[in-house]
Amino acid sequence: MSIHWLGLALAAWGHLPPDGVAQLQKVDGVMPHLRRLAEDPEVVRALRAQNAHRTPLATIQQLDSEWMAPPGLTPHKQRVLDGPCTGALRRLRERLGPAMAEAFAMDDQGALVCASRRTSDYWQGDEAKWRLTYAQGRGGPALREAPFFDESTQAYVIQVSLPVRDGAQVIGALTVGLSLLDL
Repeated sequence: MSIHWLGLALAAWGHLPPDGVAQLQKVDGVMPHLRRLAEDPEVVRALRAQNAHRTPLATIQQLDSEWMAPPGLTPHKQRVLDGPCTGALRRLRERLGPAMAEAFAMDDQGALVCASRRTSDYWQGDEAKWRLTYAQGRGGPALREAPFFDESTQAYVIQVSLPVRDGAQVIGALTVGLSLLDL
């Protein structure tokens, strides 16, 4: 289903504000910026470095539990928010302004490498945004999830995910949440 028809269907069902359909059409205009971010050398280096550590999945899942438990900013959360590719995320925010609700990069196991803001969880490996774009190292097409109202940002957003490649090798994924009303 095209973005246009998806938008019309969601608007008809009352899940989007009246101008949401037009905003969905603007997502295509942002895609070149998102593709450049997925190819940014800073992002590629950060994912390559984290992948080289080969952190066991059990450790990642423990970090995920700790990430979700306390509401405060822990040293681990701060490391991700100050991660080695946050400069690239900041540059995208400068280009897109408030239209970028959030952005985060994930390694080859779905663990966060860097994030523009605190996400609800650390391990994304069990979510479609990572599974379908990383695609077991084959890389899938860009994934545009259905728009939704995000409680944490208090905005209607659409998340767009793309594989991150190091040359021909897929090394992780990137997700950007776009605020539909700010596009």
